[in-house]
Amino acid sequence: MTESSPTAAVLIIGDEVLSGRTQDTNLNTLARFLAALGIDLLEARTIGDRKAQIVDSLNALRAAHDYVFTTGGIGPTHDDITADAVATAFGVALPEHPDAVAILERRYGDDFNAARRRMARIPEGGTLIANPVTDAPGFQVGNVFVMAGVPKIMTAMLEDVAPRLRTGAVVHARTIRVTGVGEGAVADLLAAAARLEREISFGSYPFGHGSVGEIGTHLVVRGRTLAKVEGAVEALLVELAAAGIEAVLA
Repeated sequence: MTESSPTAAVLIIGDEVLSGRTQDTNLNTLARFLAALGIDLLEARTIGDRKAQIVDSLNALRAAHDYVFTTGGIGPTHDDITADAVATAFGVALPEHPDAVAILERRYGDDFNAARRRMARIPEGGTLIANPVTDAPGFQVGNVFVMAGVPKIMTAMLEDVAPRLRTGAVVHARTIRVTGVGEGAVADLLAAAARLEREISFGSYPFGHGSVGEIGTHLVVRGRTLAKVEGAVEALLVELAAAGIEAVLA
């Protein structure tokens, strides 16, 4: 929301997500994680297990944002090609990382086969991201963080990622619940508020649309300065009351 705040993008990789067999929850987890650190998540893409597409997307996103977070495609099977694609995007080799080999050897012992050994391949210059769930590490190369697609594992990896990030000012949010009217009835008031407070974000999220029962909308006011957010909320409540529209803080 400000030029000084770090920006981020998420690249979700996996044919299983695009096919509908797997429902992605990692984007929501990452969005909340980044918001708490004051990092603006500005873009998210979901793509399949196609190397050229991963390379092209990754290069575009890492050039446009301070950080890129990828999920999926770092397991032991033939279609886990994220590490290969990241190495190609950065123009580096993909050797086995000795620390990753040691971690996986301890984990699997005599069952450390060739397939599992693929998970020890890390793009040259990369640093490992700890995986406290299954041990198989993710990795960081430059401003790109490569993590597992399994939500429980990805979430656990964020503990090791957080200290590496430059944080920004946290975004404060307040919600006004408007009832009895649709969002069209408050659109002009919201637009006027947005014109007055350029540093504040105003959003409208209707509920009850097309159904029997209460209708209304949630007006969400967001900004990095708490006093300005609260001031904008108070002003909006006054305008809503003057218009005869029922509204309360949610």
